[in-house]
Amino acid sequence: MKAELITIGDEILIGQIVNTNATFLSKSLNAIGIDVVQISSVSDTREAIVGAVNQGLERAEVLILTGGLGPTKDDVTKHTLTEYFEDRLELYPEILNHIEHIFEQYVNSPIQESNRAQAYLPAQARIFKNEYGTASGMWFEKEGRVVVSLPGVPFEMKSLMQQGILPALQERFDCPFIYHQTVQTYGLGESVIASRVEAWENSLPEEIKIAYLPSLGRVRIRLSSMGKDEAQVRKAVDTQVSLLIEQIQDIYVGIEGEDPIEMQIGKELVAQGQSLAVAESCTGGGIAERMTQHAGASAFFQGGTVVYGTEQKIRVLGVPEALIKTHGVVSAEVAQAMAEKTQALFQTDFALATTGNAGPTTSEGKAPVGRVYLALAHPQGCVVEAFTFGNHRERVIQKAINKAFEMLFRQIQGLKKSIEI
Repeated sequence: MKAELITIGDEILIGQIVNTNATFLSKSLNAIGIDVVQISSVSDTREAIVGAVNQGLERAEVLILTGGLGPTKDDVTKHTLTEYFEDRLELYPEILNHIEHIFEQYVNSPIQESNRAQAYLPAQARIFKNEYGTASGMWFEKEGRVVVSLPGVPFEMKSLMQQGILPALQERFDCPFIYHQTVQTYGLGESVIASRVEAWENSLPEEIKIAYLPSLGRVRIRLSSMGKDEAQVRKAVDTQVSLLIEQIQDIYVGIEGEDPIEMQIGKELVAQGQSLAVAESCTGGGIAERMTQHAGASAFFQGGTVVYGTEQKIRVLGVPEALIKTHGVVSAEVAQAMAEKTQALFQTDFALATTGNAGPTTSEGKAPVGRVYLALAHPQGCVVEAFTFGNHRERVIQKAINKAFEMLFRQIQGLKKSIEI
């Protein structure tokens, strides 16, 4: 079963907003056994919409359109689809009452005739009332294929999909079960991993597909399969996931959909009754932000500093000025001092420190662009690692953050194993 997503709106095409709707729709359709084969965006014109629908119906059994259902003249989706399916508009009293109720209760302005006009909908279409807005969902059929039109407002679209469209699609089509499992790894590139597991990959059953998804210091490995027998599909994929993990245990950090690495770190620290603080320079607070975005972080995360300037490393943390003059602010020695001073300042078991040159120019101390030092003070000492992350500023920062989490995760796991032994 194949589907295509069509996003309508110039705001997508000019980059004014990000198409988050497509991500949600793809995941939702995939979860009920419908495979999305194409995602496209078109402008708010009859010609563009008709062209996209014609092409989509050649490739897929289900088309999901979002956007272009508002009350203004630039929203032409409803009229275009009504003409396309040789239908006519008629008043739906229930929808009109719903729209008037929304204006009475929640809108601080008089209702306009253009708003009431949203209650005129295609007579032969299946209509889905939008509980949170004025633009209804519409379901058309043509030669056994389905075209669904939904509002582009994300929370309205999601509600209509979850409450109406997805159940209707499951009733209308006999969909296979699609199953994905994504293994998360840190520390090695995709080509190195692929080489290591080549024999296992070559022996994968034909019905199981593999994809490597690299991203700034980490690689996700997705295994996918589909079939009518859900239990059989799950067992086949899970078996291969277990075999894969056995071969990459040193870089494996979990299954996607489980806790992200920072939450795994937090749970381990809480379980061991340990704590963490950070001192960030080149990462600009990114590590602390990731740690504290999850509820319960106060149980292990004691605090941190963003000591971006050299003087603040000296004044706030107490890094010796002579150390900086001798080795440079971007150096292993300064990173270690930052971590150890932070550990003492916050009285924590662990302390992470970052110092580096994210670019685009050579920094104080002449450190090359992309050079980063990460230090981790822990109960048994302090470890410092040096990295060169390239010359793209954002890439350097994000890779440094990911690598810092990897260092901490490995250290905690290593200490845990030594304690257990």
